[in-house]
Amino acid sequence: MQYAVRTLAPDLSIATLVVDARDEADVRRQLAARGLFVSALEPVGAGARRRGGPRLSLVLLSQELLALLTAGLGIVEALEALLEKEAAPGTRGVLERLLGGLREGKRFSSVLAEQPDLFPPLFVGIVRAAEGTSDLPRSLARYIDYQQRIDAVRGKLVSAAIYPAILLLVGGGVSLFLITYVVPRFAEVYQGAGRDLPWMSQMLLGWGQFASRHGSWLLAGAAGLGAGAFFGLRHLLRSGAAASALARLPGIGERVRIYELSRLYLTLGMLSEGGITIVNAIDTVREMVSPAVRLKLAAARAAVESGQPLSSAFEANGLTTPISLRMLRVGERTGDMGPMLTQSAAFYDGEIGRAIERFTRTFEPLLMAAIGLVVGAIVVLLYMPIFDLAGDMS
Repeated sequence: MQYAVRTLAPDLSIATLVVDARDEADVRRQLAARGLFVSALEPVGAGARRRGGPRLSLVLLSQELLALLTAGLGIVEALEALLEKEAAPGTRGVLERLLGGLREGKRFSSVLAEQPDLFPPLFVGIVRAAEGTSDLPRSLARYIDYQQRIDAVRGKLVSAAIYPAILLLVGGGVSLFLITYVVPRFAEVYQGAGRDLPWMSQMLLGWGQFASRHGSWLLAGAAGLGAGAFFGLRHLLRSGAAASALARLPGIGERVRIYELSRLYLTLGMLSEGGITIVNAIDTVREMVSPAVRLKLAAARAAVESGQPLSSAFEANGLTTPISLRMLRVGERTGDMGPMLTQSAAFYDGEIGRAIERFTRTFEPLLMAAIGLVVGAIVVLLYMPIFDLAGDMS
């Protein structure tokens, strides 16, 4: 965690520093070692932490730790090796805190849990389970595979959205240029022609002249609407309202549900394979899902605690599909629930990938056609009076 500290040096100079430390006592110890007196101390806000705090890639850290542990190093030696090669001050501070906690005799999971802004409960949970089985490398390998699969699905969604976003940006820019620059020029020409224009052309020319006269106000309004839409969308995404709204849309709602089930099953499978009981795994994953799924998970957890099989509890609370239900029942019969949950997630991932591919193949041509129609309509309406004049002349 980071703290904003106002310090007083022996030469009576005052400075403001941002210190990376476990707690306030750790801040005071670090600054006392530098010969500085702390006059004010407060935690840095979450926004400032994102801008100036350490940027730690859990996947990269897990991969490096896995390589060193597999080579035969202990966890302390591995962290010392990472600290020696690390140049970023923020990441060095994180590694130093981890090493400090281990040298004090704390468990690795406890040291990780002291930094919840960097190490989520899921990562702490698999490390804690690995401490019970003394198999940290295997747990790290599971987490790496889990995160890579999550990133692969997210990457498909982002890639599918890039091309339509570019089309909208280019098409909107061309349309805006025509309305604000080209149309007003044509309006000046047609005003001196002394001819009656088609009413659709008159409307277009009126819009163009209005945009030309009030361009700065329109740009300011568009910027305000864009900023409001951005912050509103971000709030909806964080609160889960966006997922709930998408879930109500025909066609899209089922895909959103499949995506949520895929993440749920993959996480539960990884935790179960790591030695965590299914009830504790549900507790760990509950904060990672949408509010609607969280309520269903709570009811399913209560049913499992009362003695019901996991497949029955999930089926009763709408957390299965016909395919996943059969796979869960097979896992209960064979006793391999963790691998079966992971295989269910893999099945869902394939279905999501196929749905994204079908959507992009259908939506992109339709979007290109729509943009072409808008631009073409503007051009035709601009030249329609010229076509009428040419017909009169002929």
